[in-house]
Amino acid sequence: MMSGYRPEAEESCRRRSKGDRQIGLAMIKGGMRGEPMEPPTMLCLVSMESLVPKDHPLRSVKRMADEALRSLSPVFDRMYAATGRPSVPPERLLESLLLIALHSVRSERMFCEQLRYHLLFRWFLDMEMLEEAFDASTFSQNRERLLRHDVRAQFLGAVVGQAKAAGLLSAEHFRVDGTLIEAWASAKSFRPKDEDGGDGNGWGDFSGTTRSNETHESKTDPEAKLARKGNGREAKLCFAAHAMMENRNGLVVQMQVSDANGHAERDVALDLIAAVASERGRVTVGADKGYDTRDFVRGCRERGATPHVAQNEHARRRSAIDGRTTRHEGYAVRQRIRRCIERIFGWVKVIGGLRRTRFEGRNRTQLAATMVAAAYNLLRMSRLLAVS
Repeated sequence: MMSGYRPEAEESCRRRSKGDRQIGLAMIKGGMRGEPMEPPTMLCLVSMESLVPKDHPLRSVKRMADEALRSLSPVFDRMYAATGRPSVPPERLLESLLLIALHSVRSERMFCEQLRYHLLFRWFLDMEMLEEAFDASTFSQNRERLLRHDVRAQFLGAVVGQAKAAGLLSAEHFRVDGTLIEAWASAKSFRPKDEDGGDGNGWGDFSGTTRSNETHESKTDPEAKLARKGNGREAKLCFAAHAMMENRNGLVVQMQVSDANGHAERDVALDLIAAVASERGRVTVGADKGYDTRDFVRGCRERGATPHVAQNEHARRRSAIDGRTTRHEGYAVRQRIRRCIERIFGWVKVIGGLRRTRFEGRNRTQLAATMVAAAYNLLRMSRLLAVS
């Protein structure tokens, strides 16, 4: 036997090299397997404020929403009686509508279900961690009260006021446009007005029949009208939504819902223009070719607005906009900016969930559309103020 040879030393080296290989393999795989804690911790002292990251985008949205709601406190005092059982605060209901829009929650019932375990939602609504979530019927019970006191317009106005104070709004340049929101009613419900009940299965095939809003109405939502956005498009039961955007940062100044008919876009746009012009003086208003009519252009000028409407060059008649308007450089600039309003409608429908309304009637759809517009403004403002 060789002098100095020890079998136990050789075995130790062999075990050590094998252990090193196993450790190296574990490091390559990402570490050793962790074992679940048994049993889980039953007591934990933590605040929801500490769980929300400091740079979370909802922090600035919440701060601005809280400020707007504080300005509406006198309105809320008039909405409720001085005595009786305390109800869910109206501030919490309005902030819930903002969350539904910002997080694309499909329904109020689903939101209330998520509110039981969603800590971010509870933090946004200033709820305690163990506080019981309110029921979805709370929205239905308080919606008429919110509509009766026109809270939705005042809330949007408070948000726009914050943007104005921060220097985010244009003082004189605006854009108007309209779109269609599908009603919560199927084509089967569109039947003759004199029909009383009956089975709707026979109304699934409309070939060879003539239907119009003068002779037919939806039995599900009589306020919805049969309309289509353009030639070659399918006619659907809809409401018309109208938005006014300021041109500096693309914020929604006003949002209005009306009946869907051939004159709604121009008629409501003139009302929106009159409200802005009376407050701000002489303004310019951009619009697409659908607004290139003599009545609309004349109405804008009568209300103190300069119409920067896109010329309808393909129409058989002459455009209502002539060289006195198009020769200015600002006209061409406004034609480029006016397309930004389509981003608003895209966000409102895709993210805010208003491609099709979830509510019956124009007033309830109006409340939902205004709150979605306010949510868009708050999110947009939070990003603008973060980089300013």
